[in-house]
Amino acid sequence: MLAPTETISESGTADGRPARLAKFYPRWREVPLYREALAAGDFSRLPLITKREIRENFPNNFLRAGQKLDVLLAENSVELEHTSGTLDERTAVLFARGWWNAQEERVLRLNSFIASVLDAHPNVRRATIVPPICNGVVCFSNFMARSERTLGTTLFVNQARIPFLLTDDELARMAEEVSEWAPQFLDLDPVHGVWFARFCERRGLRFPSVKFILCSYEFVSVVHRKILARVFGVPVFNLYGSTEAGHLLIENEFSEMRGCEENAFYEIINADENGIGELVVTTLTNEIMPLLRYRAGDLMQRDGENYLVHGRVRDALRRSDGQRVTTLEVDRCFDGVSGIAHYQLRQSENGACDLQFISDAVPADAGDLNRLTARLTSLLGLKNEIRAAAVEKLPPQTSGKFRLTCRAET
Repeated sequence: MLAPTETISESGTADGRPARLAKFYPRWREVPLYREALAAGDFSRLPLITKREIRENFPNNFLRAGQKLDVLLAENSVELEHTSGTLDERTAVLFARGWWNAQEERVLRLNSFIASVLDAHPNVRRATIVPPICNGVVCFSNFMARSERTLGTTLFVNQARIPFLLTDDELARMAEEVSEWAPQFLDLDPVHGVWFARFCERRGLRFPSVKFILCSYEFVSVVHRKILARVFGVPVFNLYGSTEAGHLLIENEFSEMRGCEENAFYEIINADENGIGELVVTTLTNEIMPLLRYRAGDLMQRDGENYLVHGRVRDALRRSDGQRVTTLEVDRCFDGVSGIAHYQLRQSENGACDLQFISDAVPADAGDLNRLTARLTSLLGLKNEIRAAAVEKLPPQTSGKFRLTCRAET
């Protein structure tokens, strides 16, 4: 496990604990995974943990003395979920029943527009369109009836891992279900959501009950936002989190990403000269499986109370001078460019880049593409022009998620 290279930016107690975390220490010391590390006391010296440490000896690494997983499940007091990583990286997650919804609502209410919708609709309904493996309910290898995909006030609509392969009949089935469900918001993976939105646009479909759209599960691009807002005519907000750590950041009505201090303690480590570093979180409300100094795997930048999500660490590219280029920095080059629905910028081992993109309803013209590739070339400090090609589909990862930027060796 790696040690941090940056100190905690919050005043602490005499033994190095951030002041507002002191009350959690007695409970955390009961967790086998942390018992030995916490004996040293200094929070800033605690080792970082990753999914590997979560998986090792699970669930005995988290259960307190006398707790048995089979008993907790039989009592219906906990929920056992799994992350949506690649098949050999899927990680089990435990939390108390009701925890997921409670911490999600705390984050959502940081956005006053969303809060007003929640207040107006106490039993707010959502329609979720994400890669099936991400929701823990739908299996893309077997068709499931709508009743099997309805949990409380949530309807899981999508049953396909690759949206580009959906037939019009299947997309029509999805649109009909959303219309009949009449949700107050759509909970979307941005790529799956855009593919569904383009079908709705071709058919002239709108959903009057929908007040806003949440984009989560992976990085939402400016090209995704443009299409979702155009087709559905409602605000589009970014929601950031993970299955293991819960909901962490929400975009407010002023386009700022805000954290929920009741849910988590946030650190940014190994920051570069621009303040862009790796996000480390300590979860504060999951008593069954608290995560202390969990390495989220994402690059983050903080400006006051506003967080900028820069994308996955492993998805960062390299300039010709060796400097890191994040997914967010690449995505900014697409601002103001029309005609692109989705893309992937792939960098080879020698630094050269190829851009593949899926066209929007009206494809990008030569002028837009030339301006885009010129921006990307300048950003990456390349000598050779970036090759750009339109394609009909782009492959997802095993999890069903997509990478906007990637390097050949990763």
